[in-house]
Amino acid sequence: MHPFRAAVEKGDVAALPALLAENVTFLSPVAYAPCEGREAVAAILRAVTRVFADFRYVREIGDGRDHALIFKARVGDREVHGCDLLHHDDDGFIDEFCVMVRPLSGVRALSDAMAVELEAVRREMGLA
Repeated sequence: MHPFRAAVEKGDVAALPALLAENVTFLSPVAYAPCEGREAVAAILRAVTRVFADFRYVREIGDGRDHALIFKARVGDREVHGCDLLHHDDDGFIDEFCVMVRPLSGVRALSDAMAVELEAVRREMGLA
């Protein structure tokens, strides 16, 4: 089992930053611009844990430096299916984290919920 998946399934959000490269890039399903840096990505991951309900990984595909963690969850009354695509640097840290989500109604619900949570992220980072 991938260490990121193990931490998420244990509910150990505090363990996630240690798995990220200092220069990690996060590619969101709802934002055009990538987010960069361990601190910013860790804050986004904390926000996501507040948005998703009944989150569970249902499959893991991976070998070497690339892993896909397939998940299901709810955002409000919408069920979403998604995939966390993880790439690792030479030292084994996640240096790219790309999230894909479907269906469109779930993406819209996620976008709306994350807009609220991103205000909390901005406050956490002292940007608001």
